[in-house]
Amino acid sequence: MGGSHTSHRHVGHTHFWKRAMLSRRQFMATAAGATGAVLASGLWMPGTALADNAAPKPIPGGIQPFGPGTEVFHVFPIVHAVEPSTITDFHGSIAAAEIQGTGTATNTDTGSTSSLNFDVDMRFMQGVYIGVDGEKHSGTFGFI
Repeated sequence: MGGSHTSHRHVGHTHFWKRAMLSRRQFMATAAGATGAVLASGLWMPGTALADNAAPKPIPGGIQPFGPGTEVFHVFPIVHAVEPSTITDFHGSIAAAEIQGTGTATNTDTGSTSSLNFDVDMRFMQGVYIGVDGEKHSGTFGFI
C-alpha cells in the first residue's frame, strides 16, 4: 500500500531548494501579507485577540522611545537574557523576530526612487495568563 515497487527512494527534483528560497521581494510581500492578516484578524488587540475577552496585564517597565516623562511601551528589545514577552503573569510559547533592511520608495508622480531603512519587531504569544480581572485565561496575541 503506497510502497515503491523498487528499492529506489524518490527524493524530489534537484531544483527544489532553488524554488524554496525566497527573494527579498517575496519575503517582504509575504511579511506584509502576514501583517495584514494579523491586523484584520484582531490579533493586534490584546484584550480581545483570540482570548477569553479579558485583557492581559502588561509587563512592568519597558522603553520610553520619546524620552523621560513620555508614554512607556511595555516591551524590551530582543536581546539575550531580556524578557521577550509583553504580557506579565504569562505561561506559554513566545516567538520573536527583529528584521532590519532596506527598501526602495518610488514617487509615483515623478518616478524617482530613494532607499529607505526599515526595522520591524514582531512577537507572538500563546498560552495561559492572569488577566486584569485577576482570573486565569488563555489566548493568542501578536505584537508588531
